[in-house]
Amino acid sequence: MSKNPIKGGRLPVRALVLTPTRELAAQVGDSVETYGRHMPLRSAVVFGGVKINPQIEKLRRGVDILVATPGRLLDHAGQKTVDLSQIEILVLDEADRMLDMGFIHDIRKILALLPANGARQNLLFSATFSRDIKTLADRLLNRPELIEVARRNTTAERIKQVVHPVDKSRKREMLSHMIGSNNWQQVLVFTRTKHGANRLAQQLEKNGLTASAIHGNKSQGARTRALAGFKSGEVRVLVATDIAARGLDIDQLPHVVNYELPNVPEDYVHRIGRTGRAGNEGEALSLVCVDEHKLLSDIERLLKRKIPEVLLAGYEPDPNIKAEPIQKRRNNNDRAPSRRSGSGRNGAKTTANKPGSARQYSNSKGKDEKSSQAKTPHKHNRRKQSEDKTQSTHRHTRPGRRKETAALLGGGFNDD
Repeated sequence: MSKNPIKGGRLPVRALVLTPTRELAAQVGDSVETYGRHMPLRSAVVFGGVKINPQIEKLRRGVDILVATPGRLLDHAGQKTVDLSQIEILVLDEADRMLDMGFIHDIRKILALLPANGARQNLLFSATFSRDIKTLADRLLNRPELIEVARRNTTAERIKQVVHPVDKSRKREMLSHMIGSNNWQQVLVFTRTKHGANRLAQQLEKNGLTASAIHGNKSQGARTRALAGFKSGEVRVLVATDIAARGLDIDQLPHVVNYELPNVPEDYVHRIGRTGRAGNEGEALSLVCVDEHKLLSDIERLLKRKIPEVLLAGYEPDPNIKAEPIQKRRNNNDRAPSRRSGSGRNGAKTTANKPGSARQYSNSKGKDEKSSQAKTPHKHNRRKQSEDKTQSTHRHTRPGRRKETAALLGGGFNDD
């Protein structure tokens, strides 16, 4: 791109980098500016949670490289403040998450705005690459080249990994003890849920440890302040959901603690990858209760190795406690609630304008005739709704997502 700059007129966006989180978008944007400082290329970063007008002004001045999160990019596309028709390079950062989780619907809309697949280069980046994603990439890309800087789904050799068995009810007590007794000054702690992150941060604060929580329900300002405070040393413990597990670079972070193991084994690799970066050593500790033994086995199967277990004196687990099932959630639970769907201002539930469906169902009285018609559709419409529901359900299955994405990116797909 730097060898073929476009001169004169408004600069079209030539390279698009999509990331799953705002923090990662900001980090990638900083890297683009650093590495491209002496190149005749302009860049911009757009993500939600902040005012859109400054982003619009920057886009109007023209940019060559645009780093974005899918939701805010679609907001700009809807307002026609960005033109994606001349994209030469498309990059999906953290591609496994972008293609196989809740982002696929936004990605599908964005791909429809880009030039045909043969007119652009597609690049997929990820530290973990499952067999399913590898198969998908082979089918949706044209003659793809695979470049690996390390063995797939592995952790850095400089990261010391340890499992501490402990009862679920004593995890918080053990964590506080470990931080205090070892005088850890910078610790990144992962939980499975947003509510759990908030609760743990509050409990640690009561124990005299400066702590902040970061997750998808926090405002962008709160997320930025929490991360900045953690990097500067003002915050000793940052409690996070997997929003912080993807790509974030925290300089010389010494300790990562899995307060709760992730439901998806690959997320463990991303979590502990926040430490031991750039040749530095790091420590990754996992507090594992009896409920999480299956999750631990899945992680060890992925890593093809056993993680050493160390019993901490005074915190030995009670052998009489029985395992309870862990309710698994969708892995896109860190995304902020969408304003494009859900309830209206007055609590009226809205649905997409699909064939055979009512535009709006209202809880208010009146308009009984229209409500009655909406609730009792014609026999033909009921059959049509059933067909639409089947097609929609198919799109939400993993094979359905692969077929849809492969078709949009120009690749073929066979159910062999």
